[in-house]
Amino acid sequence: MGHSVPPLSDKSLLKKQCYVNGEWISAKSGKTFEVTDPATGEVIGTMPECDRADTEAAITAAAKALPSFRKTTGRERARMLRKWYQLMIDNANDLAKLITWENGKPLADAKGEVTYAANFFEWFSEEAPRVYGSTIPASVAGNRVFTIKEPVGVCGLITPWNFPAAMITRKIGPALAAGCTVVAKSPGETPFTAAALAELAHRAGIPKGVINFVTALKNTPEVGETITSSKTVKKVSFTGSTGVGKLLMKQSADTLKKLSFELGGNAPFIVFDDADMETAVAGAIASKFRSSGQTCVCANRIYVQSGIYDEFAKVFTEKVKGFKVGGGYDQGVTHGPLIHDRAVSKVESHVEDAVKKGGQVLIGGQKMPDLGSNFFQPTVIRDMTASMQLAHEETFGPVAGLFKFDTEADVVKLANQADVGLAGYFFSRDIQRVYRVAEALEVGMVGVNTGLISDPAAPFGGVKESGFGREGSMLGIEEYVVTKMVTLGGNGQPLQGSS
Repeated sequence: MGHSVPPLSDKSLLKKQCYVNGEWISAKSGKTFEVTDPATGEVIGTMPECDRADTEAAITAAAKALPSFRKTTGRERARMLRKWYQLMIDNANDLAKLITWENGKPLADAKGEVTYAANFFEWFSEEAPRVYGSTIPASVAGNRVFTIKEPVGVCGLITPWNFPAAMITRKIGPALAAGCTVVAKSPGETPFTAAALAELAHRAGIPKGVINFVTALKNTPEVGETITSSKTVKKVSFTGSTGVGKLLMKQSADTLKKLSFELGGNAPFIVFDDADMETAVAGAIASKFRSSGQTCVCANRIYVQSGIYDEFAKVFTEKVKGFKVGGGYDQGVTHGPLIHDRAVSKVESHVEDAVKKGGQVLIGGQKMPDLGSNFFQPTVIRDMTASMQLAHEETFGPVAGLFKFDTEADVVKLANQADVGLAGYFFSRDIQRVYRVAEALEVGMVGVNTGLISDPAAPFGGVKESGFGREGSMLGIEEYVVTKMVTLGGNGQPLQGSS
């Protein structure tokens, strides 16, 4: 098949417009931007280059839809989400093809993402009817106190390209379950997956204006600033870099928005000498190289205890030798391209920096121009030190740096030196060590004896400069509701007619 795109079973899922107020529209200016296939560099198609005016129109549509949508029952909203879920499952192959086309990840990975993404709609369809308030015993005898949970209002959602479907469903699912309406800004690199999801929402009967998608590439900062500065938007949820998160937080200060941010990570992955070697290597492979290292919970710094360091390096490198890099649709390909040339440059500079400072490349380390300009060899480097760039920056690429450590205290100190704290992993068969280290790591999520921790049932999010708020789980819907307290006075009298 080479780099050509497998045809979609349902061609009407390929939309080249924005979805606002239940209609497919272009940018008011008529401007568009090109989206390219990261594997071939070929243009997939164009999307509207929205600006402030387009974004404001979407916000207005969401505001208009809010009064009636927030009055629907949790059960009605559950049925809508359930229908949307089912349509995603029914169209999973086409959605996976779109993800591979614009993001580059291998088709098997893309199929996995579609299931994971759809599962957020299923999960939140089940949470929607269960948004409980409480009754609270009052301190004043005649008062009765109770709370109700209400939708926060219009939500602005800004998502990244590395999971073109799942980052969107993880935010829209709980927003709709809570009774909010949304304006979503699709990633400029991967807008076609988002548009296909909008088409399925339309088919699921989600009322017009409840979800709106705007697209932009060059105008991304303008669209973001329109959302953060809008008085109408009451909540912003953003997944992306820490730098952009800080900017959006500043911009949101004037209107004091409710915020949830899932920002950069620099995940430590620790292998103690009492770990099961096979499990640890498999976990490191899965965590580090999923999506060619382009996930925010990827192992970034791999710390291996000195007693097993050499053996781990050998077995791990052996596994990497079995990878097959290529276009995501090609048979047997395990790892695809990086998203664009800037990503490749960052990976290359991290490798060069490590080598210059004494790191030894065990496999890889080079670009793969014969495949295309965005391909980089899966790379393993040993003898890493804390002075190297990779120790402080998220690589977001297929480079595994192996650091040696001696004691538990040493490695926890190293792991916690980062400004960010999203995910952390460690492998050990000592139950007391499991508790000690899990409690000592300064991260929002810990994987023990596993390299994959994402699950709609598990609260996802970080601490420190990785942000705040949690997605998925029973906590995910809390981010989209506010608690209203009602105190009812004058209730202390005896029953009427009692003597």
